[in-house]
Amino acid sequence: MFPKNAWYVAAMAEEVGEQPLGRTICKEPMVIYRNAAGSVVALEDFCPHRGAPLSLGRVVDGQLVCGYHGLAMGCDGKTVSMPGQRVRGFPAIRAFPAIERYGFIWVWPGAGVPTPLHPLHWAESPDWAYGGGRYHIQCDYRLMVDNLMDLTHETYVHATSIGQKEIDEAPVNTKVNGDEVVTSRFMDKVHAPPFWRMALRGNGLPEDQLVDRWQVCRFTPPSHVMIEVGVALAGHGGYDADPQHKVSALVVDFITPETDTSHHYFWGMARNFKPQDSALTDTIREGQGKIFSEDMEMLERQQRNLLTHPERKLLALNIDAGGVQSRRVIERWLQAERDAAGAVLATAGAAG
Repeated sequence: MFPKNAWYVAAMAEEVGEQPLGRTICKEPMVIYRNAAGSVVALEDFCPHRGAPLSLGRVVDGQLVCGYHGLAMGCDGKTVSMPGQRVRGFPAIRAFPAIERYGFIWVWPGAGVPTPLHPLHWAESPDWAYGGGRYHIQCDYRLMVDNLMDLTHETYVHATSIGQKEIDEAPVNTKVNGDEVVTSRFMDKVHAPPFWRMALRGNGLPEDQLVDRWQVCRFTPPSHVMIEVGVALAGHGGYDADPQHKVSALVVDFITPETDTSHHYFWGMARNFKPQDSALTDTIREGQGKIFSEDMEMLERQQRNLLTHPERKLLALNIDAGGVQSRRVIERWLQAERDAAGAVLATAGAAG
């Protein structure tokens, strides 16, 4: 259902403070906390003593202490101590690779040696500002990928914020470059919808003039979607317009599977205009939050329908190409993991 040999966002950095955080990633219940040095640690959320969730415990001097009987765990998943008991011989629980970078906590729920985390240019530059949040959504994570790789729904789901009829009318172009899927749509000489009128005001540009608008959606596995969006005053070059004539941003979508029918959705917007304006960041975050909450209701209801009618075959249109191609990439990754696991079993069998 979802690749495991990959880095997933498990939490925003500020979510992991003095108390342990319990979160399920790719069906793996984890407890995430900070050790004495402040570094993040991710362990199996299972006390080896009686099976209690360690996320209900506390952190004492950098050690995770079970909230049931006081068993202290080491960062490597090995037991350290317990009042009045000998516990160092207990079997270790699983420790997951975890790192903190770009304002997020990333975990590797799979096997093998983790690959380097991909760079995020906007998160490393002072010329960019970012604001976002997290939603816990009760649907298959691939439905969210479908949703983000086809923005036709904006006309209907987000009619009062970013939707407009020209989205339906603009042709859609989809390309596959290796594991990257790119779907793009360009609209010339249109009126800016409410969200973009707000952004134009925020950048000191007139909001009542015609604009050229663009949407470039990029899927990369395991389940990340980055969307280049923006508007430029008409006649100044559209996507390639000089910064003084446009407002552009990157919609950041980290989609982390929880179970087969639920996921954690880390959403936000990175922008390279007025990055020091914290009030503008808050305004954009609030507007985006409302927009994505509209997606949440639609996707959860869609998931319930699909569970009720599993025998029904869904129709595919040309606007679905981005989602279809993204699912093919996911399936390739899944097959590669199945092949690797099969090879390991075959080798072990031969050795035995």
